[in-house]
Amino acid sequence: MKSKLSITMCCLSLIGLCGFVALTTVAHEDEDGVKKPVAVTHQQRYTATAMPDRILLSWQQDPATSFSVTWRTDMTVDVGLGEIAVATDGPKFTSKKTAVEATRVTYKPEFGEVHHYTAAFDGLKPETQYVYRVGDGVNWSEWIQVTTAADQAKPFRFVYFGDSQNSVWSMWSRVVRQSYKNAPKSAFFLHAGDLVNKTNSDGEWGEWFQAGGFIHRSTPVVASPGNHEYSSKLSTHWRPTFAFPENGPEDLLETVYYIDYQGMRLVVLNSNVHMGEQAEWLDSVLKDNPQKWTVVCHHHPIYSSKEGRDNPLLRNTWQPIYDKYKVDLVLQGHDHTYARSGLMTWQNVPKGVTTRTDIGTVYVVSVSGPKMYDLGKRPFMKRGAEDTQLFQVIDVDGNEIRYEARTARGVLYDAFTLKKQAAGKANLLIEQIPDTPERLRASK
Repeated sequence: MKSKLSITMCCLSLIGLCGFVALTTVAHEDEDGVKKPVAVTHQQRYTATAMPDRILLSWQQDPATSFSVTWRTDMTVDVGLGEIAVATDGPKFTSKKTAVEATRVTYKPEFGEVHHYTAAFDGLKPETQYVYRVGDGVNWSEWIQVTTAADQAKPFRFVYFGDSQNSVWSMWSRVVRQSYKNAPKSAFFLHAGDLVNKTNSDGEWGEWFQAGGFIHRSTPVVASPGNHEYSSKLSTHWRPTFAFPENGPEDLLETVYYIDYQGMRLVVLNSNVHMGEQAEWLDSVLKDNPQKWTVVCHHHPIYSSKEGRDNPLLRNTWQPIYDKYKVDLVLQGHDHTYARSGLMTWQNVPKGVTTRTDIGTVYVVSVSGPKMYDLGKRPFMKRGAEDTQLFQVIDVDGNEIRYEARTARGVLYDAFTLKKQAAGKANLLIEQIPDTPERLRASK
């Protein structure tokens, strides 16, 4: 009798449990019994684990003899290691690998406390292909190939992006990937600020890394902070994420710096703060500059392209120095439009009307993400665009810089060539604008 009672009770319990499960399942179904999809949150997608992620390649020292790698893990990992070897055509390079210990910082973004590591690989040979990986000795990244720079002036190419900022995973990913298709052997990718929208959003930084994927860890990244990397102070993600040269002003480390690469000096400025202090530093860096070409990158434009905007303090502080040292090209973001000047000097009035067109610097404002503003059409603009996501491919080759702006689909939108002339003479600007209409809202 007890046995039958026990069996009966078990059956009733199972029926009750099945009913609960059925009710639970039904709660996630619509009236037709079809399960509804549930959104995967940023936290579910981007919470750190013991596996190294957010791996990023950059430079702290000479690109000909070194590179640095940063990455992230959760708090269960206490050791950071990097391994490196000269690349070979087969797998036996691992027999000659060497290891370096990484430095570690701890910080607490919104999805929980994490460890961030930096491995500096130095003492390398110029123009040599290496493979590296990072991890903790058990959990490793894949082996990733990277080639060191030449230790002298040689032709190279880089890609420049304006703001990615919004809908980075869904809308910017196609731009950065198309740029890689167009320029797969680029020396580096240069970002002119506003990589994300919310300064300290762990989810948005996760989107930026996911959008770039393997590109961020195989092509060096160079970046200037935008106003969206600031919220009264610099994003807590910035310095753990990037390993940049610490050759700028002491209180602006890794946001103001310069890199010499194969005959070009690239100067990165922070247009959010301390412009006067940076002006003094900039003067010293350009005064003692042995490179043939000089390119400057910062977020806010010297000449604004957005309707109703102007940056006179920035222009009055930095442009005289650009003129003094004959800076060749200034690459900017912030205005969520595209605009490119001819040769410009400080003789230009705030609206960009110039008294000289044969001397000066070329200024570019661009945007790579989907956020768009109205273009304030001004006389300085040789080419402009609205509602257009772009990337720029720039070739530095001896006495020439060749510039192309391409749309998210890889279509050529703007082009020019700068040619160095005899000592003391201004660059020759050769316009090569495609025979297509400007992408302006009024013309659509």
